Amino acid sequence: MLENLITSKTRIKLLLKFFLNYQTTCHLRGLVTEFGESSNSIRMELLKLENAGLLISTLKGNKKLYYANTNYPFFDEINSILKKVVGIDLIIEQITSQIENLDAAYLTGDIAVGKDSKIIELALIGNFLDQEYVNSLIKKAESFLSRKINCTILTHEEMIQNYKFKNILLIYETEQYSISKLSNI
Repeated sequence: MLENLITSKTRIKLLLKFFLNYQTTCHLRGLVTEFGESSNSIRMELLKLENAGLLISTLKGNKKLYYANTNYPFFDEINSILKKVVGIDLIIEQITSQIENLDAAYLTGDIAVGKDSKIIELALIGNFLDQEYVNSLIKKAESFLSRKINCTILTHEEMIQNYKFKNILLIYETEQYSISKLSNI
């Protein structure tokens, strides 16, 4: 879908990388390895995005790190568009808002770090979640998204004690859960 609007596939990958999870920081070599593209094409796109004000760079040692400019005037709009393209908005609307006793929802895996993927990995946190109902919502959302959703349901204790996410992006959280998380820190 974005390919019709933005003709550079590298630019699309960079926008997804930095604007889906805006806490992401990367350097050129890491992006070359991740995208499997030439360093020159990635460097040119990074420079264009930086000159346009969408990205900011800082030097850390001998590496130039890039990250999203959250003060960019259209940051929220770009973030929203990318969430719609990936399907995060539909997950929030069709799944998280429909589940009783849900305290938090996280994206994990590739999409959490801004890599487009045909598989959406979702972690739902809450006590007493109805597995069958969640599965029916997942199937419904998958038909709309044309993507597979792998869902993991965890209790609060399992989340805190046992489960370690390598990559994680919070997409939904109740106020009570947010407060209880802060008290555990």
